[in-house]
Amino acid sequence: MTDQDQSAPPLSITVNGQTVACKPGELLIAAAERAGTYIPRFCYHERMKPVGMCRMCLVDIDSGRGPALQPSCMVTVADGMVVDTESDRAKRAQEGILELLLVNHPLDCPVCDKGGECPLQDQTVAFGPGESRFVEEKRHYEKPIAISDLVYLDRERCILCDRCTRFAKDVAGDPLIHFIARGNQTQVNTFPDHPFASYFSGNTVQICPVGALTAEPYRFTARPWDLSEIESTSTVDSTGARIVLQSSRDRMVRVLGLDSDATNWGWLSDKERFGYEASASEARLIEPLRKSGDDFTPLRWSEAAGAVADALSGKKVGVLGGARLTVEAQYAWNALLSALPAETHVDAQLGDGLPAELVLGLPRTTISEAFAPGSIVVHVGADLKEELPTLFLRLRHAVLEDGVSLIELTPSATSLTSLAAVSLHPVPGTVDQMARSMLAGTGDADHRAAGALLSSGRPVTIIGGRGNLAEDPGFTARAVVALMDGVPGAKFLPALRRGNVHGALELGFAPGFEPGGVRSSSSSLDAIGMLEAAAAGRLDTLLLLGADPLCDVPDRGLVERAFDGVSEVVSVDLFMTESCRRASVLLPAAGFGEVDGSFLNLEGRLSPVAAKVTPPGQARSDWMIAVEVAFAAGHDLGIGSLTECRQALSSSVASFSTIDWTDLPASDDGQLLDLSRSWSPELGPPVVSPPLDGYGLRLVVDRKLWDLGTMVQESKSLAKLPGEAALTLSPDDFDHLGVERGSEITVMTAHGKHRLSVQPSPTLPKGAAHLNFRLPGFDPGRLIVASESVIEIRLSAS
Repeated sequence: MTDQDQSAPPLSITVNGQTVACKPGELLIAAAERAGTYIPRFCYHERMKPVGMCRMCLVDIDSGRGPALQPSCMVTVADGMVVDTESDRAKRAQEGILELLLVNHPLDCPVCDKGGECPLQDQTVAFGPGESRFVEEKRHYEKPIAISDLVYLDRERCILCDRCTRFAKDVAGDPLIHFIARGNQTQVNTFPDHPFASYFSGNTVQICPVGALTAEPYRFTARPWDLSEIESTSTVDSTGARIVLQSSRDRMVRVLGLDSDATNWGWLSDKERFGYEASASEARLIEPLRKSGDDFTPLRWSEAAGAVADALSGKKVGVLGGARLTVEAQYAWNALLSALPAETHVDAQLGDGLPAELVLGLPRTTISEAFAPGSIVVHVGADLKEELPTLFLRLRHAVLEDGVSLIELTPSATSLTSLAAVSLHPVPGTVDQMARSMLAGTGDADHRAAGALLSSGRPVTIIGGRGNLAEDPGFTARAVVALMDGVPGAKFLPALRRGNVHGALELGFAPGFEPGGVRSSSSSLDAIGMLEAAAAGRLDTLLLLGADPLCDVPDRGLVERAFDGVSEVVSVDLFMTESCRRASVLLPAAGFGEVDGSFLNLEGRLSPVAAKVTPPGQARSDWMIAVEVAFAAGHDLGIGSLTECRQALSSSVASFSTIDWTDLPASDDGQLLDLSRSWSPELGPPVVSPPLDGYGLRLVVDRKLWDLGTMVQESKSLAKLPGEAALTLSPDDFDHLGVERGSEITVMTAHGKHRLSVQPSPTLPKGAAHLNFRLPGFDPGRLIVASESVIEIRLSAS
């Protein structure tokens, strides 16, 4: 709908004798449904462009020239339009369409996963002819066929509605599934040797109106009438996509996307959709454990809480993590750490985020405001498709459909580069210089084009994330601040990837801050500072709250030295991670789908998190664990229930004081917090980048959606998806090396040598080398040194 449509006066139409007020440009099928009249449909989906493929929505429409059958999904309302959805002609047309669709559709409803929730079933009963005149043999195909590791296709059931193909091409930008053949042989399929390897393939299963597409993790698991469900929020990343959790016999069996206008529009990444499998993993921690030699022995909860209290009380403690926790659990743990007689340092970011000053201090915007028609988005960071995939879908739609101009300032080309108005890829250590060059209108034509866009007077949002784990975050922080200062009225949208990290930062899990974004009077170490202090013997205890620093902190060597330098490591987690194996005390926590609470997303939007199944064994909610440890240490936090925790949170943290907790579960879009501050970010002295010497290359390390992360590896359907690690270079640098594609070369840093296979990639600027973090084959953490502003490497073909 255009701005002109939105500003035009409302229209009035008549549907089945009822007067309906409509918005200019509104589709008839949507206006009728809003007024309570459901018009049957198969191909129409409110979040995609209409195509009029199925003709099921034919109704009688009189626009002044007499009534005529027209597809209501293709007709926009007009003032005075008269619509009859129940005329004999409309009913006969709908019956005829259904009869034709059922000619080749198999009658296998009892064994079809869609049976019981199938629009074709429902509409055949409600609008169909009641019997079939077709007695000939139906068309047959091999079935089912695996079009990806996650999605199966039954071509006999397909009614050619074009939903899956439109989603893949128009929404996700992954045109990997399409119509093939012609006439009666037309079918949906993938291209030869090109599986449906989209990060968003599960959405096609959810929107398929029949059982043609089914999800491998859910196939033959449960029937719809056996399921119970509850609305919740995805905690996979910081977008906070709204979801529906479905369970059967106290076991999570399916996650569906919930249409929230503020966040995900009903779409989910496959990680959000299928990651629930990890909750049923056999690797879950189910009882408290204490290290005994090389093994662990079980403890009673009271004994474990006492051991943790002893490890924290009167000690110098570094607390890593907290982004996995709900907002209520974050508050309870912060209250516990404040009550203990200990010197504590807390950071929810594991050396892979941005300075808390930046995230907490810059004026925040919402996703809808950032991607409003005609606005400008400057993306500084990593590929959103890999780190925040549902946010990627929103931005892609905004660029394609709403006239949003995208300026990229990323270490390498991203999934949106082909759509960007300007795409710049600075060599590590120079992103802040490039940002200033853009603002000044100096440099090459792309710099000047970006500067012209930023000075056009259109609304500007800066999306800022950590684009390179092998580069000091200060470079990105200064680039973001320069852009915010250089563009009047610019707003910020942080692209931190890790779950409820914004809730953690807001509730004091940030160095130098107390809950509510209040600056602390005492100095505090960030994650890297804590690890350096621990390695030097200046900390006694490391407390890990859902954190696996051995695998998540970019500098692995620093973490290993830190673990060796402390007396105690306490871990509160769901799984026996690599870091947990180094812990002296382990506490089992309840996880996704097992706890009630709330989640704060990257906009500052609070939404509910719901429990659907029972935690395994003795696992407990994190806020309960904090209360138990406090009691063992001789402190009463005054929290005996989730309600009491929320009351204490609202009364003590200003940004949560206006939250209506009773209304939170009923709101699809959650409640937006006021995160405005009375202070501005102070970043300290600038980071110095060594001069480019022309001999070495600078390392770029970022993440893939499918990696060796615990959640992916404990989800049986996702564990097989990560690819192998490989070093990639720009074509110029690769040609200069003089080796064959896939050859092994020697990678040298100031700290050692390693052997890696190498590939050329057109996505990289000259002078940069790229590795993905946490993929099979090689750990880039062996190359990264956190104290160095950039990582220089040299390559040898020998």
